[in-house]
Amino acid sequence: MKPPWMDEAPVQTLLAALGGAGIAARFVGGCVRNWLLGCAVDDIDIAVDKPPETVMRALEAADIKVVPTGLRHGTVTAIVKGRPFELTTLRRDVETDGRRAVVAFTDDWLADAGRRDFTFNALYADPDGTLYDPFDGRADLAAGRVRFIGDADQRIAEDRLRVLRFFRFHAWYGRPPLDGPGFDACRRNAGALGALSGERVAKELLRTLEAERSPDAVEAMSEAGALDHWLPEYAGVGRLRALIGREEKADGLRRLAAILPATADAIAIGKRLRFSTQQALRLEVMLADEPVVGLHPRAEIYRLGTTLFIDRVLLAAPANWQAMLKLAGEWKPPELPVGGADALKLGLKPGPKVGDLLEAVERWWIEGDFTADRAGCLAELERLARTR
Repeated sequence: MKPPWMDEAPVQTLLAALGGAGIAARFVGGCVRNWLLGCAVDDIDIAVDKPPETVMRALEAADIKVVPTGLRHGTVTAIVKGRPFELTTLRRDVETDGRRAVVAFTDDWLADAGRRDFTFNALYADPDGTLYDPFDGRADLAAGRVRFIGDADQRIAEDRLRVLRFFRFHAWYGRPPLDGPGFDACRRNAGALGALSGERVAKELLRTLEAERSPDAVEAMSEAGALDHWLPEYAGVGRLRALIGREEKADGLRRLAAILPATADAIAIGKRLRFSTQQALRLEVMLADEPVVGLHPRAEIYRLGTTLFIDRVLLAAPANWQAMLKLAGEWKPPELPVGGADALKLGLKPGPKVGDLLEAVERWWIEGDFTADRAGCLAELERLARTR
């Protein structure tokens, strides 16, 4: 029985436009895999047997917006009623260098399947739900086995990132033990991961960490040497296992902090993995020694912000961590009741002294557990202005 999403109006509109132009289309990859697993399907990818220019003309003729997102690799994105669909022409590799592939378009479904990474990612489904499984991917999926298509070393030579994808897919869909030939190939090729970009590595690593079974996958990555170049600071998964038991929602960056030692240089790691400034700063705060978690929880929430406070509580796990998380969810940090304009009204001139006074009032206000109202803060500001 085919899944209900195949009959949704945007999908049917798209299929009608393709079929009307004589373009054969099959659903492929994650949407088919997740359908068979009974998981939610977010993105729908479609393989087609005509070149991308032909596909674009057919969609435009049907008044469907189309974006040429990757013409060199045969990919266009159709937008139907605001919903994007990625359509990729059947391909075969002409040349690969471990990072990029030169492809030729084809109408051979088996050739397209043979260039994919793992057996359960080479599952195709016709619009009527008929399944095509050229490499027994459905059996591997049921067994929780992540298996390379054909020769694992050759698949990795085509794209070195597949070493990391092997462990990422195991974290999400696999069950022990890992596929032996696949693991051995990853171990043999782990040294080549240094040629990848930090962005690609970070994306795979964080997605791996977001999985429920990420500790086992990360341990296997370490054993294979897949972390040696990009995360030599790795300190084991003990804290990660404990953290997962406390989290309500997985967070890859927080889980990354859990596999690092407190002495790790967050800024260096952020540069290496090409994190955004926000990601790097968040990692730095999660690994910092100060403030001591839970000593003055409202003051910590005020200074760090709710998100970073929650990060630090979940990682440090003080005895009352549940109560602190409850406080973070219920207490909204107030704003300091006085500002620069109030200082100027006292006759002070603009300059560093105003900032120093306000910082002093803020410290006094925080030490008083935020109980002083505007009148009390104004009085303290006036007192400090007279004594300085």
